[in-house]
Amino acid sequence: MITFFSIAVDAVAYGMALFIICIGLSLMMGLMRVVNLAHGAFAMIGGYLASYATMQLGFGYFAGIALAVLGTVLIALPLEPLLYRRIYGKPELMQVLMTVGIAFAAIGIVNYLMGPTLKTIPLPPILATPVDIGFRSIAGHRLFVIASGIVVVAALWIAIEYTTLGIKLRAAIEKPDMARALGVRTNAYFLGCYVVATALAAFGGAVGAEFLPIEPFYALRYIVTFLVVVSVGGAGSIVGSLLACLLLGAIDVTGRYLVPDFGNFFFYLCVIVVIFAYPNGLMGRAR
Repeated sequence: MITFFSIAVDAVAYGMALFIICIGLSLMMGLMRVVNLAHGAFAMIGGYLASYATMQLGFGYFAGIALAVLGTVLIALPLEPLLYRRIYGKPELMQVLMTVGIAFAAIGIVNYLMGPTLKTIPLPPILATPVDIGFRSIAGHRLFVIASGIVVVAALWIAIEYTTLGIKLRAAIEKPDMARALGVRTNAYFLGCYVVATALAAFGGAVGAEFLPIEPFYALRYIVTFLVVVSVGGAGSIVGSLLACLLLGAIDVTGRYLVPDFGNFFFYLCVIVVIFAYPNGLMGRAR
């Protein structure tokens, strides 16, 4: 029973950390139709900045994460009008080549400036201390990651489905010419979606560093996992991404607990089964 509870908590926390990072990529691929392989680089930059702010500058954990998100957005912001805007609506191969180039450039710059060693983000006492929930104790950081994931899910769902901003964003993406004719500033909405996706990547990279360690080739090592989550959940689907992260997180953590010699075997076996049964992802739309 104790083992089952530990696996369940770690699986949900890991799934939520994956979701915070991957939902930005899912929105860009599903809504903006951009295969952004540099998404992992933005998560990596967020993790490195959070580590630098807490370890070198002496900021607290929460201030360090806020600084990392802001810093990542400021670094990524000029890339949208300079590079990304040129590949909206272009063939996927062109998008892949350009964003892979951005990822490699980010890896080189980050490793030159920050060094090629594994980085840590020290937890404050409130998150490092187990929390008593009555019948068991749970690591405070696990609860923080789970709560952060729930807040992100709720905020995105409300913003996209129930606000004028979300309606105009979907109109700008589905029918850009019609939206422009109606006075919708499509470039501004695309830029806003890009900024939100980048901020979520940075936030996820920082709070999820315990599950996905910040290391020199983070951007390439985990981008396959992020793409797998988007494929399984269905690009552009918030609910699908959440289900995919929880499902894959549960299988990956359970496999590592019970049969560690198999590595990621069960993770990718589940991916194959889901993609075979749901070619458009769990909640994806047929095109």
